[in-house]
Amino acid sequence: MKTPPIIQIKNVTFSYNTIPVLENVNLEIFERDFLGLIGPNGGGKTTLLKLILGLIQPDKGTIKVFDRSPKEGRQFIGYVPQLITFDFDFPISVLEVVLMGKLRKRGIGKRFHKEDVQLAIEALKKVGMDEYKETEIGNLSGGQQQRVFIARALSTDPKLLLLDEPVASIDPIWQQEFYNLLNELNKNLAIVLVTHDISVISTHIDKIACVNRKIHYHGTTKDGIHKISEMYHCPVDLVAHSVPHRSLHGHNTQRTKVQAKAEAKAKEKKEYP
Repeated sequence: MKTPPIIQIKNVTFSYNTIPVLENVNLEIFERDFLGLIGPNGGGKTTLLKLILGLIQPDKGTIKVFDRSPKEGRQFIGYVPQLITFDFDFPISVLEVVLMGKLRKRGIGKRFHKEDVQLAIEALKKVGMDEYKETEIGNLSGGQQQRVFIARALSTDPKLLLLDEPVASIDPIWQQEFYNLLNELNKNLAIVLVTHDISVISTHIDKIACVNRKIHYHGTTKDGIHKISEMYHCPVDLVAHSVPHRSLHGHNTQRTKVQAKAEAKAKEKKEYP
């Protein structure tokens, strides 16, 4: 018997100031899925995550999060946004930042329990930052700060982890360790990762979807990369790195010199094997 999806999005449309961002989106996410979201900048990837979290409301359609409304279901979600608004001059320790992830459940003004602190320290260990727990967050590098915010998301013991380009400021050496961590976490929770890194898609992610006003779900990663290359008539790395592209199903129709060059090269290969 197939288990029900933890996220169910049906016929969702969303606009910013009457400008369509997502149109007729349908998507299901299941327990222990590792879903990669790719697509051009402005295509709606971050908007989709915010809809799942209930931070914004769809114009049309329905969203169920753990069989609840997004606002009710987001208690089961850990989220690391692409751009984190935080006053890094404020004198707060790394451990205190991670404990902030507990405020939603614990409540503002209430004392943290001993188990809260222990879970926060364990989350810091997972991202290799436990030795900095007493350090002020403003004294860390950008990559170290990003690790702390990932630990904050993990401290809530989520069932689903949403990550919006989480390694943008993390050094390449730790990036591999980070993805190994995600693979380990994926044994017990579902992960949705917005990324432009093709090596990550091909190596770590199980399923892939492209978001560009509409969602095109491409199934498993191996088949998905082939389908995306075939759909856009250009190498998949161009699609993933925010190059506007043409598709057969209503995607952005703007052409670029890079796209035209890629298509000509692909045609040349086809005609002269």
